Amino acid sequence: MPTNASGKAEQVGDSASLEIVARAGLIAYGVVHLLIGWLALQIAWSASDSKSADPSGALKTLAAQPFGKILLWLVAVGLVALALWQASEAIWGYRKRVRKQVTSGLLAVIYAALGVSAASVALGTGQSSSQSQKQATSGVLAWPGGSVIVVVAGLIIIGVGAALVVKGVKKSFAEEIDTSSMSAGARKGVARLGQVGYIAKGVALGLVGGLLSYATLTLDRQNQGLDGAMQTILAQPFGRFLLTAAALGFVAFGVFAILQSRYRRM
Repeated sequence: MPTNASGKAEQVGDSASLEIVARAGLIAYGVVHLLIGWLALQIAWSASDSKSADPSGALKTLAAQPFGKILLWLVAVGLVALALWQASEAIWGYRKRVRKQVTSGLLAVIYAALGVSAASVALGTGQSSSQSQKQATSGVLAWPGGSVIVVVAGLIIIGVGAALVVKGVKKSFAEEIDTSSMSAGARKGVARLGQVGYIAKGVALGLVGGLLSYATLTLDRQNQGLDGAMQTILAQPFGRFLLTAAALGFVAFGVFAILQSRYRRM
């Protein structure tokens, strides 16, 4: 009986309908990164700092468009499907490859959280990512040994960022996409997009983790999350140009994610 249940669950993970919706989720994931890049560019070159260059800011920007709530629900459904697909990969896709299982599991959590966030914004109950992180951090800090937990979490985020940078430098993402139908020039262009996108996102995540750990150790809760990382970049010498480079990196990652919807191996 357990074998039959497992077999049926695996069939759900491999279903064509889930694959189609998951590919749509990759488009949604790409669009979110395109919007983050656009918001970061606005922060870099606008006198206004009212915009938030994080996933919540991107989702609220999408909500402000015509038919925004409908688009948000489509984004939410696609991301949840993407999370289910990654969860099925973690459980059945890499039985003998623990690192791949862990990676797929983490991606499933990220996609699910982003999908829930999109649904919350559509319902009008969503908070900013930075505000949510500050509340979560404050809650954990109240636990015994909470400071240690938060610092460790920051170090883990730094590790994830470093892994993304390595993935970009080594172009190991190429094994996840099928570019056999592309011309040599197109393959080179896609590889460059993935490389720039993964490196930029990895650096941004590393900065987020560093800020989280630093804020915990110094009791400074002002700049946390991705938006805080963007503001920190902007405050550096030549900050506008550095933030522009980071923004273009997120745009590159977004375009790459959208291309993955067509060429991703599933």
